[in-house]
Amino acid sequence: MGSPLTVRFAKTAALILFMAVTLTATSPAAISPGPVKGKGSGPCRNAKLRVKLLCPDLRVARPSEMYLDRGTIEGKALLRSTNDIRSRGRGPMELRGHRSRPRSMSVMQAIRRKRGGHRFVPSQARLRFFNVGYQWGGSFWKVRDPLRFELWRIGSRGRKTKLVRHGPKQFYCFRDLERTRPGRHSPESPVYPACDQNPQADKVTLGTSVGWSDIYPSDYDHQWINVTGLRGCFAYLLRVDPKGLLVEMNERNNTSQRIVRLPYRRGQKQHCPKPR
Repeated sequence: MGSPLTVRFAKTAALILFMAVTLTATSPAAISPGPVKGKGSGPCRNAKLRVKLLCPDLRVARPSEMYLDRGTIEGKALLRSTNDIRSRGRGPMELRGHRSRPRSMSVMQAIRRKRGGHRFVPSQARLRFFNVGYQWGGSFWKVRDPLRFELWRIGSRGRKTKLVRHGPKQFYCFRDLERTRPGRHSPESPVYPACDQNPQADKVTLGTSVGWSDIYPSDYDHQWINVTGLRGCFAYLLRVDPKGLLVEMNERNNTSQRIVRLPYRRGQKQHCPKPR
């Protein structure tokens, strides 16, 4: 054994290392930056494969119906927003889950072929049987991390300079909730219903058809970013598929944002630099 001083030094060093690892894992800066920017991913990036497929494409509408919530968590200011995940590709976004753990499913993405059938692509996405609270219907099979709420500080030239906060919401249903862009390739009635609520299900299918949206109102479970104590100009940003787990025909259109001045007051003039 070493001297008491050596032992004390070793314990202190271990504690510092533990704290450093913990802070890195939980800080906003440690969040995955998302997929490499480029047109298409997986088989939808390959020109020869893409012409044979009806590749999906997800987009997200600008944050809307924003308001400051001071009642959900005592002493905290939560800036809430609606999110509208839009399916705008040549084919639907479809995920097929298969039971792998008691409350979790592995995922295969099903991409439609032009001549019928599907091309199945293994995905690192996961489904989880998640409880959103009694007032919102209880537990559902939902997709993990298809969208992320981010808050970026804006510099004097209107450019995002630093990610400072992110929202807690992780789980969403892909479904046909509202037909937001009717068209020739958009089905007139829902193909993908509300998410499955059977905890014993061995497999489920989630999806959003072309021209349809999955929308969550601003007062829904976890639709917020904690903005307590922040002042100045920020970009309230929504990012589809932040970890790059889903195959899409275009990876360049996965974000939308709204510039806000904090502390937030609804209807106030922002007096912030125009974003570039």
